[in-house]
Amino acid sequence: MASAQSGGLQRRRGAGAASASAGTSTSSTLIDDDDFTPSRTGSPALGRSSTPSSSRNPAGVASSAYGSRSATGSVTTYDESTGHRVAYDPRDLNDEKEIGENPRLTLMEEILLLGLKDRQGYLSFWNDNISYTLRGCILIELALRRRIAITKDPMRKRFGLTERMVDVIDGKMTGEVLLDEALKMMKSSDRMSVAQWVDLMSGETWNVMKIGYQLKQVRERLAKGLVDKGILRTEKRNFLLFDMATHPLNDTSCKDAVLRRVLTLLTSTSPTVHANTFYKEDSSSSGRPVALRVTRALCLLCCSFSANVLENALNHLSYEARESAFQKADDILEEFANWPMAPSSGLAGGGVGGGSSAFGAAGVPTSLSSNGPRPKANGGARIGEGSMLNERAYEEGNVGASVQELGKALQKELDQEGDAFMFECIAAVLNVLSRMDSLL
Repeated sequence: MASAQSGGLQRRRGAGAASASAGTSTSSTLIDDDDFTPSRTGSPALGRSSTPSSSRNPAGVASSAYGSRSATGSVTTYDESTGHRVAYDPRDLNDEKEIGENPRLTLMEEILLLGLKDRQGYLSFWNDNISYTLRGCILIELALRRRIAITKDPMRKRFGLTERMVDVIDGKMTGEVLLDEALKMMKSSDRMSVAQWVDLMSGETWNVMKIGYQLKQVRERLAKGLVDKGILRTEKRNFLLFDMATHPLNDTSCKDAVLRRVLTLLTSTSPTVHANTFYKEDSSSSGRPVALRVTRALCLLCCSFSANVLENALNHLSYEARESAFQKADDILEEFANWPMAPSSGLAGGGVGGGSSAFGAAGVPTSLSSNGPRPKANGGARIGEGSMLNERAYEEGNVGASVQELGKALQKELDQEGDAFMFECIAAVLNVLSRMDSLL
C-alpha cells in the first residue's frame, strides 16, 4: 500500500515536472506566495534563467539595461554577487542637483512657521486666510520646482490669467508628501485652470463629485513635517475641556532666516535687490546656491501677506513703520499678480516675462487684476515707491526693495534659470491670492 502511494506521488511529481518542462520560454511561473513576477526564461523549479549569467549581463553588474521594467515604472535587475533579483524604482533615487537647488523648507512650511506662535505652538484661531493660501503655495512650490506650468497654447490669451490651464511638465516625485500628493492628483485628473485647482484643493466647491480633490489636514501635516526636520517640537496643551497637540518652536535660527528674508524686502534701506542676500544658510549647507532665490523670497512675502501672517514678522516695528510695510507688501503683491509681472516697473516688454507671448490679441496685458496698477497722485508712472495713500510713512524716504529692482532681479532669474510658462503660473496663483478677500 505504501509503495502504491509513493508511486502515485512520484507520478504526480513527474507529471508536474514534465508539464513544466514542456512549457515555452514565455510561460509565467509563480515561485511562491510572495513571488508574483513572471519568469520569461526561468526554470519552474528555481525561477531563474537557464541562460548563463554572463550572457544576461556581460558586465556582471546590476543594470537597468539588463533588467525588466514593470508597468508601474519599477526596474528588476539581477545581482551577480548574491544571485538574487533586485527591484527598485528609479524615481526614488535622490537627485543631488535638485536637492541642492531647493531650500530646506518649502514655501508652505515657511508660511506656517511665520503664523505659529513661538511658545504656544499654534496658529491664531481667527485666521481664515491661511488655509486657502497654503493651497496656493503648493502650486507655487510645484512651479518653482519645475513640475507644473501654464499650458503652452497660443489660444490661452483669450482667457484671464487665473483661468488658464495648468500642465504637469515633470511627473517626478519631489520627496515632500503634500507636493507629491498634489502632483499625483494633477497628473491623473483632467486639465484644469489655476483658480480651479486652488479652489478644489481647498474644498471650495459645490460639486460633490470633486470633493475628493480637497487636501485635508494640511496645517497639521506641515507641522509634523517641521517636527521631523527638528524645527518644531510636539507638546500637549489643555484647552478647557480637551487636549490639543501644539508645536512650539524648537530651532529659532530657521524662523529668524525666514523673518530676515521678509524684512529685507520690506524694510531695507536700499532699494536694490541682491540674490546673494537670500537663502544664504541653505546655499552654504548644500554647497551650491538655491535656484530662483529672489523669486522665492518674493513669493514668500506675497503669500505671507495673503495668509495674514505678516504681522508676526513686523511686531517689533513702530506703528507707522508697520503700516508702511503692510502697504508696501500690498503694492508688491498687486504688481506681481499680473502677467507680465510688474507692469509699472518700466522693463522692456511691459514687465517681467513680457518679452515673449506676454500680451493678448488686443495688445493689452492679460490680467484679472480688478483695478490694475494704480497711478501716482501727480499722474506720473509709479516705480517702486509704494502707495501714495500714506504720505507720512514715506516722509523719510522709501524703504524696502523697489518694484523696479525686484522686476529686474526676477527677469534675470527668468532668463538664466526659469521658464516663462512657469513664471506665468506663479503670477496666476498670486492673482488668485490677491483677490482672496472678495472670495472669502
